[in-house]
Amino acid sequence: MPATPKKRSTGSRARSNGRHNNRRSGTDAISLLKQDHQKVRQLLKRLQSDGTEELLREIENELKVHTQIEEEIFYPAFKEAVESGKDEHLYYEAIEEHHVVDLVLPEIKSSSEGSEEFDAKAKVLADLVEHHAEEEETEMFPKARKAMGTTRLRELGEELQERKQELMGGLGGRPERRKRVA
Repeated sequence: MPATPKKRSTGSRARSNGRHNNRRSGTDAISLLKQDHQKVRQLLKRLQSDGTEELLREIENELKVHTQIEEEIFYPAFKEAVESGKDEHLYYEAIEEHHVVDLVLPEIKSSSEGSEEFDAKAKVLADLVEHHAEEEETEMFPKARKAMGTTRLRELGEELQERKQELMGGLGGRPERRKRVA
């Protein structure tokens, strides 16, 4: 999960194949991100009671993809839409919360499944993710809805969904890794 977001174009990806994607789906960005939050919450509950390496990999993949689509698409659009200096702090705080999750995940992976250490780190991860999701859902998303409006949020929802599918790599369910160009 990148610590610094890479700005993606947030205007033209809502159209593809010559027709507007919103006609196919009315899912807006906020609804899609909330669905991701709910899925990760459920996985983290399972991790605390039944921590397996496979489940941890699934959580890591979900978090990486979710983080990437937020940092590439949603956060830059939010920052652009809100009043400078007033609500921008939510953008920066969200980025830093992602960074903290990035630090905790390897710690959990280095712990023995079922150990007290593993369980404690899994709880810390769940608490971090819950705080982050709750803050987005109660502070950032209402401000985004007000600043961006329904049409823009639907366009972003299409962009997020498209990018998420790219990252999940289709059938495998694992984030697709792009080669870096030097």
